Amino acid sequence: MILAVLQARMGSERLPGRPSMPLARAPLVVRQIERMARARRVDRIVVSTTTDPADDALEAVVRREAIAVHRGPPQDELARLAGALEAHPADHVVRIGDDSPLVDPDLIDATIDLHLSEQADHTTNRSPGAAFPAGQGVEVITADGLRRLAADSAALRLRAGDARETPPPVRWSSLALLAQPDQGEVRWAVEGPADYAFVAAVYDVLYPANRAFTSADVRRLLEQRPDLASFGGVRRL
Repeated sequence: MILAVLQARMGSERLPGRPSMPLARAPLVVRQIERMARARRVDRIVVSTTTDPADDALEAVVRREAIAVHRGPPQDELARLAGALEAHPADHVVRIGDDSPLVDPDLIDATIDLHLSEQADHTTNRSPGAAFPAGQGVEVITADGLRRLAADSAALRLRAGDARETPPPVRWSSLALLAQPDQGEVRWAVEGPADYAFVAAVYDVLYPANRAFTSADVRRLLEQRPDLASFGGVRRL
């Protein structure tokens, strides 16, 4: 059983209200759930958010999509992630942040496949020097490993798309799905207003014609649109 946890909250410091911002006439979090749901290896999706009253509206939006919601301490992402596992038992947990409405379902599956085939404790696709783009970050961890982290109160920060901030303990086996060439400087993550405008533009072009548009479709669009390829002065391709 593989549980995908989308960690989301309305109180982003750089972009407050991010999950509710519209993409193709639906909240960003809904569009991201759509993409995560296309991953074949994922058995269930849960949105993990905080007990802060500001996240009541987020919970309502997610439940309208028939997706489960788990809420936990506002200042402890690890506790919320472990709590989602406790409420929805699984063998492995896929963790994805709410800044990734362009997340690639095939990349989710590939990261899971590597994790399972090598029987790793922890697997990421954002290894420095061979990383997939920011906004494509996927982490997979065994349920036993996550419980061990929570029990040990480890100072592990699980943040979307940055493996350097999520180092597993040395006693673990950790793997990385490598991108060749390195795409670590490419940003598809919605971290600030310019990132949101970029992703909204991509959705406006691609979503009406193909709701299941792929990363390859995004790259083709950027090759044809130099204005988007460097939107906001950031590398997008």
